[in-house]
Amino acid sequence: MTMQPLRRTTFGLLGAVAITALGALPAAAQAPAAGGASILDAIKARGTLVCGVNTGLAGFAQPDSQGVWRGFDVEYCRAISAAIFGDPNKVRYVPTTAQSRFTALQSGEVDVLARNTTWTLSRDTSLGLDFGGVNFYDGQGFMVKTSTGVKTAKELNGATICVQPGTTTEQNLTDWARANNVQFTPVVIERLEELVSAYASGRCDAYTTDVSGLAATRSSQPNPAEHTILPDVISKEPLGPLLRHGDQRFADLVRWVHYALVAAEEFGITQANVAQMAANDTRPEVQRMLGKNGGLGQMLGVPNEWAVNVIRATGNYGEIFARHLQPIGIQRGPNALWTTPGGQQYAMPFR
Repeated sequence: MTMQPLRRTTFGLLGAVAITALGALPAAAQAPAAGGASILDAIKARGTLVCGVNTGLAGFAQPDSQGVWRGFDVEYCRAISAAIFGDPNKVRYVPTTAQSRFTALQSGEVDVLARNTTWTLSRDTSLGLDFGGVNFYDGQGFMVKTSTGVKTAKELNGATICVQPGTTTEQNLTDWARANNVQFTPVVIERLEELVSAYASGRCDAYTTDVSGLAATRSSQPNPAEHTILPDVISKEPLGPLLRHGDQRFADLVRWVHYALVAAEEFGITQANVAQMAANDTRPEVQRMLGKNGGLGQMLGVPNEWAVNVIRATGNYGEIFARHLQPIGIQRGPNALWTTPGGQQYAMPFR
């Protein structure tokens, strides 16, 4: 392919101008909640957790035919609700785009963002936000039509590549292309549905995002075999739930909900046996985690049996992964437990 002078084609809600990965975001709305109340107290008073999710990504967050939200990220919203209320269903889901997600969180429109968001230094500092752990280790890749015969990303020299604005993906793509002397034309589209449609219709030669997102998109195509995810992984993309600065207790709770899911898998605690394990398992750490002693729930501002409620609602980390991600072709890889070769999922100690 012969590369034309680099141009940037932008489609979607924002017209011809797309913001950077940081976005044109306000510095306000960093207070924990209106009136000085803590976020956790405000959630309890409201009786509902407000969770920002994707507008629709198979395996991660997507409403089913009855309008019920399901997916890996959705399970984290349900788990947090179970920890707070003992009920995983006290959640209101707010779909957010890549560009609107940070504004929705900063403004207080949502309490927590559970939406395939990469932990970066700038997001962790400049935006007044906190990450609640890494619940999915990912990396950026490329997908092409199998019929193109393209085998590696470096063969995309001169190609048009679909990419979402307001993401780390844009900068990664530019950095990688410059380092590898690959010229390309970006086709920048905000809404995921429109971006996927542009790729599927041939408006761009390739689509780039996190490999998990590529797998989700491929699984939703009429014939997944017509699409190939290239072997190149050009970045590290540690994903996790995101919160506002200013309420450490709520941040602690979100973080330890994740650790409880991971530790439950390590300890062999499942959705089916959690009640039995709580009653009969004599391991000291298990007893503390499941609220038999130690008062850990009180330290987090929730009932001591919070972890039992979480695991009863969602199962452990491995169960969530198997239920939502393995069916779309995503394997554990670095998201296996640390006790597995190559696994990086590791829970902090419950003591």
